Amino acid sequence: MLNGKRIIIAGAGPGTGSATAYLALVNGASVAVIARNEARLNALKAELSRYGRIEAIKGDLSTAKGAEEAVHKAYEALGGLDGLVTVLGGYVEGGISEVSEDDIFNMVRVNLAAHLLTVKAAVPLMKRGSIVMVTAIWGPYVNWPNHVAYVASKAALSRVAETLASELLDRGIRVNVVAPGGIRHDFKPGRDWRSTRRLGDSSAPPEDIANVIIWLLSDQSEWVNGAVIPVDGGFRLRVR
Repeated sequence: MLNGKRIIIAGAGPGTGSATAYLALVNGASVAVIARNEARLNALKAELSRYGRIEAIKGDLSTAKGAEEAVHKAYEALGGLDGLVTVLGGYVEGGISEVSEDDIFNMVRVNLAAHLLTVKAAVPLMKRGSIVMVTAIWGPYVNWPNHVAYVASKAALSRVAETLASELLDRGIRVNVVAPGGIRHDFKPGRDWRSTRRLGDSSAPPEDIANVIIWLLSDQSEWVNGAVIPVDGGFRLRVR
């Protein structure tokens, strides 16, 4: 599905980032994964290198300089760029009475600004291709009381899809957002993840989210643009 494509994955946690790297490799892509945790990067590269070409790039995507340096390193390592996935974020609890100034700005920084800075660094390097950003169902689809800063930042990222997609139409770059529910951080390459969940579960194996990301990176989804796609097995239908 991704034969010959060169994909950057921003975020290498034990959930969606790692699962997306794995599925991209088995679908024929070359992959560069960016993260701050060098030990985690090296472990992921060692775990997945048997499935294809994977590059590990240490970098801090929360600043414009850090994002530009890391994305350029990944671009040079791959010899080009056909797709970008941003799996970046953090979490904080607190209603409007409890949430602090630092909480609010930190959620905006990690759940919104880091995505935009990474996209900003990548777009000049792409001739055509696909960008997929990962948000959450909380905000765009589901209310979550006592998580005001988290929900605000996730909702904001979901609204970016149409704006970026419209800006990049003439460059042939698509932009879509996936909105998962709860994600289990239990990725293991080659396992039968489908047997571990059922429709409506509050959390899902990360491969389910990664599968949709892979499709959005591929030419099979070339007429999907500016969309926010819930990928939660219907969990949001239980909690609306």
